[in-house]
Amino acid sequence: MKKVVLSIVLCLPFALLAQATPEMIFSQVMLTPKPDKIAEFEAGISAHNKKFHSEGLQGATVYWIANGKNSGKYIWNTGPMPWAALDAGHPDKANHEGDWNKNVAPFTTGNDEAFFFTADFANSNFSKDFTQKNLSVFMLDIKRFKNMEFMELMKKVKKVYAEKMPERIYGVYHNAMPSNDDRTFERDMGWVEFFDSMGIFGEDDKFPQYYEEVHGANTFLDFVKAFENVTNGDMMELWNFRADLSGTDGKVEAIARQ
Repeated sequence: MKKVVLSIVLCLPFALLAQATPEMIFSQVMLTPKPDKIAEFEAGISAHNKKFHSEGLQGATVYWIANGKNSGKYIWNTGPMPWAALDAGHPDKANHEGDWNKNVAPFTTGNDEAFFFTADFANSNFSKDFTQKNLSVFMLDIKRFKNMEFMELMKKVKKVYAEKMPERIYGVYHNAMPSNDDRTFERDMGWVEFFDSMGIFGEDDKFPQYYEEVHGANTFLDFVKAFENVTNGDMMELWNFRADLSGTDGKVEAIARQ
């Protein structure tokens, strides 16, 4: 059950309506480099990000996927930003697009996948400053019309983390434009944990114990059954932050996130 409690990258905007601040989004593109052009791809995207995506709303981070069916692919991420920021685009649009089309796109297979994720800061924990290194990205395919039930379960998980693991830094994200295509796994919601050492995967999983300490004896099995009832499946990926390919340094400030 460890993966149930591990962390991105997502179909319930209702959870954000109560926030006073504008809804913030992340724009992500999953890029697949040509096998014989990885060096050229990395050189191109590194130079592009450092020239066009080094600060502000246009700041970009890059992650390398280490496991699963997407292993070896890259995530190109910008945000958080308000939806309205997409209207303006990059301030140096012509040179920006020209550089991407010349120095990045030719070295990919063209089988890109793009996503918009809304940031659910109300259910996240960014209580301290940190610099990104490793991300455990736990993705869920939520059954249609089960979003509200799922979020009730999320509240219970959040309570366990708040009382038993307050030091764990994690973010919750919802797919802003899900397809509801039952033929494939849908990335409806992502629970992303940020950590430094891979040693956490060798630690005992105490979530079942913690859950019952918080919610009462013999409650964990009911949680598992309810979890299964509202989801079609799940998938976990390990992402490595690539500072050398990113435009920003990967630092996350607690106040800005909260």
